[in-house]
Amino acid sequence: MPTQKNVFISHHHGDDSHVDGFQRMLGRGDYQVRNSSVRMKPANERRVNEGRVSDNTIKRLLRMKMRWASTVVVLIGPKTHTRRWVNWEIEQAHKLGKRIVGVYLHGGTTANVPKALDDYGQAIVKWTTKGIVDAIEGKDTRFENPSGELREPVHTMATSRC
Repeated sequence: MPTQKNVFISHHHGDDSHVDGFQRMLGRGDYQVRNSSVRMKPANERRVNEGRVSDNTIKRLLRMKMRWASTVVVLIGPKTHTRRWVNWEIEQAHKLGKRIVGVYLHGGTTANVPKALDDYGQAIVKWTTKGIVDAIEGKDTRFENPSGELREPVHTMATSRC
């Protein structure tokens, strides 16, 4: 029976196709990801860009969707670090006590890691099924470069067990 995990996938909307690929890849390994993240349809994106949707409305929607998830996965592509909503989502995930995992997309570099992910992430891994699943499950707390080589985390997270 496949393992099912509720996640919120934080990403730059230009990387929407990678969200689908992420879910397919993990599904082939019997790991079903139920994603609660926001996928911006063109009409909604236009409304946001025209200022017809307030930041408070967006924040409320994102928090609601994030509460449902046990883990926040941040897809790291070339423009991820420039997106203010990605950093906000990571900061909110931290406030909500969610596990935060970064995953490099093909073409993503350590320079593309959002500041909040370096501050609050528990793992950053390359695009491999085993590495991603282990990071989501908390079995691996590695901080990797896109090639899979280990790198030092920018900030060490304090952890405790009850």
